[in-house]
Amino acid sequence: MNEYLVPFETAESEFIEKRSRFISHIWRVESEEEARTHIEEMKKRYYDARHNCWCYIIREGGVVRYSDDGEPQGTAGQPMLNVFQRREISNVCCVVTRYFGGILLGAGGLTRAYTKGAADALSASGVSTVRLWTEVEIPVPYAMFERVKLELTPFGAVITDSLFGADVTIQALLPAENVEPFQLRLTELSAGSLTVQVVGEVFRPGQREEVEG
Repeated sequence: MNEYLVPFETAESEFIEKRSRFISHIWRVESEEEARTHIEEMKKRYYDARHNCWCYIIREGGVVRYSDDGEPQGTAGQPMLNVFQRREISNVCCVVTRYFGGILLGAGGLTRAYTKGAADALSASGVSTVRLWTEVEIPVPYAMFERVKLELTPFGAVITDSLFGADVTIQALLPAENVEPFQLRLTELSAGSLTVQVVGEVFRPGQREEVEG
């Protein structure tokens, strides 16, 4: 399975440009129906706004849609879409709402504003790489719990849960290629007393990453 980038979380951002107020929202979505639901929610919430421009990209089926919602053609939806296509972001829906401030921005100004709206929302969300992870459990004594958690970070792990009993069982996701190196590190750290137990595999997003460029 190929790796790909998605928004890490739902986020919003806002800025003022020549008295026009731009409010941006971004979501990770899995279907066109889900994207349309978010768009309709924004249209209802900001019913009194001049424009609710939007775009979405769905990986399955290669679905790409956008709307200028009354702005001059090519000044809103397409520039927003370009923000995500340039960074190869999939399964994303973004709505940028504009409350008109009485000053015309011109085609170039509108393009820059809607580009900024989408880019700011993406920066607020962060991104995540969807990839194949190995699900592991690591039983550790309480005295080593914090140390082992720290050791997981350099190996790109995502800790999903910690179960507290006689010992602590750390449940985590590790990139498949890092399971063996982490086991070697764990053996070194514990003089061979700790082991990584592989419990399965899952294809899902990982930790938050900052947006590049």
